[in-house]
Amino acid sequence: MSKVDFVFMDSGTGGIPYMLQLKKVCPTASCVYVADTEHFPYGEKTHEQIVKLVLALVEKIIYSFEPKVIVIACNTMSVNTLDVLREVFPDQHFVGTVPAIKLAASVSKKRRIGLLATKATIENPYNLDLKNHFASDCELVLRGDGELISFIEHKSFTATQEERELACVPSVDFFKQKDCDVIILGCTHFLNVKEEMQKVCGKEIQVVDSVDGVVNRALSLCKGVAGMCPAQGVTEKTGANAVSEDFGVQGASPSYSLLYITGFCDKNDEKEYDVICERYALEFGGVLI
Repeated sequence: MSKVDFVFMDSGTGGIPYMLQLKKVCPTASCVYVADTEHFPYGEKTHEQIVKLVLALVEKIIYSFEPKVIVIACNTMSVNTLDVLREVFPDQHFVGTVPAIKLAASVSKKRRIGLLATKATIENPYNLDLKNHFASDCELVLRGDGELISFIEHKSFTATQEERELACVPSVDFFKQKDCDVIILGCTHFLNVKEEMQKVCGKEIQVVDSVDGVVNRALSLCKGVAGMCPAQGVTEKTGANAVSEDFGVQGASPSYSLLYITGFCDKNDEKEYDVICERYALEFGGVLI
């Protein structure tokens, strides 16, 4: 395969919204999504286990796709491995996803912010550094919810609207009891139920994430970026010449979006990924060898 613009990697389905948003902003970008389904979930693993798995997967991704940018579309992977990845692969561009604590602090009136994430992300000291730097006057309330993450990965894409909303209730109730007025989606999996989460929260709590910031950063690492919407601070262009030749073929139809996995632990997951590919017009690339 020729050199790919962007590779997004996650333990499962969590990073898909990041890729979809980037494709919305820059339709001609060539994108590959890699879900490390064989080793899901990452949130219950040790730091050493996470580093070992991510290093091996990134080496395989670089060999297979030669990506211009790798987006670590997983908070747990990012807070545990970004420094190591940049040291081991100094010539590769990486963009991480970290909890949107700065954004949450900018909108919180009560100064009580909820961080919903994996156990591994919750326990990582990186969050305290972000809190001290960007939200020193706020109280940060932490909740790890592996059960909701498992539901999203294994059931949410074939679940009903009511089932998805019910799955969000325990976490929302927890933060309501703690009198939070903002919830940070600190695991990318939660983005797949963001609308349901906000509906359960009602007007009392605002749900925030890092999607726009991550997409903008990823695009900025490729020269000649065009097609970004005015809301993101870049003049919008239209027409065949709108997108730089750095992204796919100039004037051509939107470039490909491929999805790879590393192996299924559960046969039922195949149905989830079939639905995902059909719903988002992704081409299934199979198992990444």
